[in-house]
Amino acid sequence: MRKGFYTGTAMLSSSSTTVKNLPLKKRLSFLLKLVCFVSSVLIFCEFLIYYVVIFQCRWPEVKGGAHMGKKETSTSVLKAIILADTHLLGEIKGHWLDKLRREWQMERSFQTAVWLLQPDIVFILGDVFDEGKWSLPQAWADDVRRFRKMFKYPVSTELVVIVGNHDIGFHYEMTTYKVNRFEKVFNFTSGKLITRKGINFVLVNSVAMEGDGCAVCRTAEAKLVALSHRLNCSQQKPNHSNKRCSDVGKLPASEPILLQHYPLYRKSDAECSGEDSAPPEEKNIPFKEKYDVLSQEASQKLIWWFHPRLILSGHTHSACEVLHAGKIPEISVPSFSWRNRNNPSFIMGSITPTDFSLQKCFLPYESRVFTIYCAAGALLVILILAHFQLLTPPFYFAQRLISKHKAV
Repeated sequence: MRKGFYTGTAMLSSSSTTVKNLPLKKRLSFLLKLVCFVSSVLIFCEFLIYYVVIFQCRWPEVKGGAHMGKKETSTSVLKAIILADTHLLGEIKGHWLDKLRREWQMERSFQTAVWLLQPDIVFILGDVFDEGKWSLPQAWADDVRRFRKMFKYPVSTELVVIVGNHDIGFHYEMTTYKVNRFEKVFNFTSGKLITRKGINFVLVNSVAMEGDGCAVCRTAEAKLVALSHRLNCSQQKPNHSNKRCSDVGKLPASEPILLQHYPLYRKSDAECSGEDSAPPEEKNIPFKEKYDVLSQEASQKLIWWFHPRLILSGHTHSACEVLHAGKIPEISVPSFSWRNRNNPSFIMGSITPTDFSLQKCFLPYESRVFTIYCAAGALLVILILAHFQLLTPPFYFAQRLISKHKAV
């Protein structure tokens, strides 16, 4: 027994002596290697991984795109990125570490996507902030400052932001002050029309589609009705005479695309599919009108007014594709924040006045980033132990077993 004890003691003493006797130059060299290893892992997981993943995304081709010349394609196709529900954390609920982590992830994703993909326009479909409905002026100003830093964009790209319930509150929390505050920062008004390359986009404040005649709701609906009249008049044939359209300024005769935060009415996410759709345990939970989705009445109004060719919405944090009236597609865009999903994404759209093609671009899975960190951490520990000869070699382990057996 004592022989085995002495053997173990000798091994520990030998390892300790080895560490002490290592030349300073070797210690510094090993330390430098460790720093390089840790730095490489950090740089990859916090910077390069976004380039590796987003570089794989490609702009979809619209029908007929293959038959167009390069010059014609570049001028006629609008390249749009659509994302939703960034939920920048505020001072009330946001822990500083969570805030730092999520904002860094979204900033790197957005900046990388804009640099690599070079879109013409970016749409954010509401819930830009998590606490806009509660924010006092100073907190609001700080949130806006952080947003502008994270989502800065080049002069060649345009950024359009739609309002969501977390930006101004649900209908019962919404006030004219909050709406005006948001409109002032983002130049947003419900019923605003944006026309780019002959394509009409209608921006909707879906929180104001309550239908109860509130001041904000009345103003929003009046603007939408007036805009629908202009669009409908613009789509009439030139030889079609209509006195109601005689004094209306004409717009491009392109069926509009609706951009809003709340989805149009649907019973639930039961029919939604895909890896970023709602979890199975949530799919069959019925949606509440005017809270999870627009009411049936408000949904019908928007379809009747605009006859859109495409509807883009957010709010649910999960992906879904729905056909309304059997022909009008609606795409619910999942959340852009890792706080809401393990696999955030955004939509890439190639759009012309008569057609569109959409493609999803996934961001790095957070679980995979954590796996890389864990594997790197385990490898780091092994390297340190091996360098200082603190790992018991197999023959030492066998020798100790034999010594113990003999002693017995």
